[in-house]
Amino acid sequence: MNDVLGLAQQLRTEAQAVRAALVESQRRLRAEYESSTRQGGARAFLAGRARAVDDSLKRLWRLLPIGREAALIAVGGYGRRMLYPYSDVDLLVLVPDGLAALDSAQIEEFVGVVWDIGIEPGHAVRTIAQCLDEAARDICVQTTLLETRLIAGRRSLYAEFESAVRAMLDPQAFFKGKRLEQSVRHTRFQETPYSLEPNCKEAPGGLRDLQLIRWVAKAAGLSVHWPALGQSLQLLDAECGQLARVERFLEHVRIRLHCLAGRKEDRLVFEHQEALARALGVAPKGARRASEVFMQIYYRNAKQVEQLNTTLLQAIGAHIFPKRVDAPVALDEHFQMQGELLDVRSEDVFEREPAAILESFLHMQRHSELKGMTARTLRALWRARRRIDPAFRHHPVYRAQFLELLKSPRGIVHEFRRMNRYGILGRYLPAFGRIVGQMQYDLFHVYTVDQHILQVLRNLRRFTMPEHAHEYPFCSRLMSEFDRHWLIYVAALFHDIAKGRGGDHSKLGMRDARAFCRAHGIDREDSDLVVFLVEHHLSMSQVAQKQDISDPQVVAAFAKHVKSERRLTALYLLTVADIRGTSPKVWNNWKAKLLEDLYRMTRGLLTGAPTPVLHGVNERQEEARSLLRRFGLREGVEASFWAELDTVYFLRHDADDIAWHSRILYGRVAPDEPIVRARMSDICDGIEVMVYLHDRPRLFLQLCGFFGRMGYNIVDVKVHTTRHGYALDSFVLMNGNSWLGSRSALTLIEHDLTETLRANGPPMRPAEGRSSRQVRHFPITPEISLIPDERGAHHLLSITASDRPGLLYRIAETLADNRVNLHTAKVTTLGERAEDVFLVSGDSLTHTQTLLRIEQSLLEALQA
Repeated sequence: MNDVLGLAQQLRTEAQAVRAALVESQRRLRAEYESSTRQGGARAFLAGRARAVDDSLKRLWRLLPIGREAALIAVGGYGRRMLYPYSDVDLLVLVPDGLAALDSAQIEEFVGVVWDIGIEPGHAVRTIAQCLDEAARDICVQTTLLETRLIAGRRSLYAEFESAVRAMLDPQAFFKGKRLEQSVRHTRFQETPYSLEPNCKEAPGGLRDLQLIRWVAKAAGLSVHWPALGQSLQLLDAECGQLARVERFLEHVRIRLHCLAGRKEDRLVFEHQEALARALGVAPKGARRASEVFMQIYYRNAKQVEQLNTTLLQAIGAHIFPKRVDAPVALDEHFQMQGELLDVRSEDVFEREPAAILESFLHMQRHSELKGMTARTLRALWRARRRIDPAFRHHPVYRAQFLELLKSPRGIVHEFRRMNRYGILGRYLPAFGRIVGQMQYDLFHVYTVDQHILQVLRNLRRFTMPEHAHEYPFCSRLMSEFDRHWLIYVAALFHDIAKGRGGDHSKLGMRDARAFCRAHGIDREDSDLVVFLVEHHLSMSQVAQKQDISDPQVVAAFAKHVKSERRLTALYLLTVADIRGTSPKVWNNWKAKLLEDLYRMTRGLLTGAPTPVLHGVNERQEEARSLLRRFGLREGVEASFWAELDTVYFLRHDADDIAWHSRILYGRVAPDEPIVRARMSDICDGIEVMVYLHDRPRLFLQLCGFFGRMGYNIVDVKVHTTRHGYALDSFVLMNGNSWLGSRSALTLIEHDLTETLRANGPPMRPAEGRSSRQVRHFPITPEISLIPDERGAHHLLSITASDRPGLLYRIAETLADNRVNLHTAKVTTLGERAEDVFLVSGDSLTHTQTLLRIEQSLLEALQA
């Protein structure tokens, strides 16, 4: 015990000097890095940090009596001398068998002092046998043990350990395991490096993809240095240079990111992108911010990493696994099948025969047995992309090939993604090439423009696949009945292709789409459909989410706009695919219901088929009576309640809502106490709430405050006042707490809201949480439109703003303060963007001066 106490004192005495030296070394290294103009500055900085930590650990380790028997080993990134500013220092303390309790106490004291000097170690204490046992069960441990070096201690023990690890390693199993691990990791990031806040370490195209190449190369006994590895794999000099450049770029990005964040941060979050661009010497270009220019550079580097990762893993795999003895199978004069891969019969085939460029992707679609392309085919494609020039784009054979790619029964998404990765798609469609890697700062898209387009294409393709029919059965059925659905794919390619040019991207994209259809010989009727879809791809979403689709005039106007059932179906399918392709958070069952309702009602008008939702007052009342009879209520029981309701109520509510309200209120038309009922919605993942009580000022504000404090989001509101002065308000709630749809939640709402309304205290403001990073760094300038309807009795209030907690309460409070009555509300959230539409009325809206005051008050509330 005394020995341990004495050791602890020695370690702590030494730690003071060690810490001071380490801090000074890190300060000096960072100053040298930030002032360096050398391209290799990143590697020198990382290795210097590792060396400074080595020196610190050696000074402490030499004080341990066990230090001569055990070995202190660096592993992971620290093991390969790549120590980023806030990365963990991964250590393995390798001990001989039979570690005594006293030895364990020494190691514990050592690790504690390592923390004291400012190093955050990730450490393990193991024997050789324990290391091998864990490695046999976990490929991550195997990978860690590949990247080790001795810092201090017993060399013979470390040599024995290295030898045992090499003997244990199975290169083939390791290769397969790491490929699978990469596939799983890529899936976590939606298999794309093109998110707006990519992870520069883990996402596809990040540092981990390059590290994986080195891991499998080392397991195969190959060099981990790019020039030597390139020589072993017969890479081109240009490819070796490319490997070094992209790795150096990503190293600089990650170093700067850690320094800016002041912690371990590998995501290029919005709040750091502008500062990161400046730190890396990237300047604004024209109307584009420096952050936008930098992110496009990042995406181009990530694309190159993806290409190199594919090529090198394939080459290393060929080195590890026994070569197939099967002769290649000729597919035509240009291509052959080498195993399960498409191979060029001559490496200059694309230079000699440009027609083979698009033909290679057609072969991938036609032959399901092909799992990819050989490395030399991919290299040849990349080199040949510049052969796609104006003459190529005007050639009738190549135009026909491109259309054939879109018409194929399989492989469309895979091949279009491959074409984009290797620069073919952007060369064939120059407008597409301009939006590759282009950011979208609209707070609901989470991908770059090109990746969003390919996501929309993927979503449309899924509507055609039986294995995905369970996801969106209605869309799948419509797509199966739609003739020449490849036309919707063309519209998908062009719907956002004009983003970033300035002006209306729908109009500009429409012109590009028309030119494409004309050039590719698409007939007039089909061309008109594609052009219509591109020009109006936002219209169905805007009508469904911003207008009152229970109003027959709204539906009639939309039917007049689309003109035909074929156009309507195509627009509906494109709209669903488009919204789903913006972000996983944007699509929900409420939006699905609004769009499907609008589709069904509009189709009913266009085809003359009966559409119950479009029935007039009498039809809706009759359907509601029928529902009441099913619940065992006698005929005429609803009469006293309905006598207090006007035509507007019956037009705004469907038969199911009318019947639900009537079942609850038929015997209590004028109650003294508030009545609150809640039910789980049959049409969306949420709750419907009905509130009935004598109307009073600021009631809607009170209700907004209650739901906000409970953690619910209001997505739809219908506010009605009966003839005898009672408020009959209906709400649809979504996206609240995890127990939103539970029976206990319904009971809690009914009880607590009733008590709140009975107490009739002042409205309670909901908690206003922090705005998201996107809102803080890319805020939306609030927009307000307040215009009268055609009859002049009501006004339509449209609000666009950055979404944040308490937003609806602020709007409701401003309307109440200005004595504006609310009749309906459609609350739409697109990622971090709120687009809300309210039908309002009030005497204060009849005067220009008060209108301006209300608009100013709303703007102040939105900006507060």
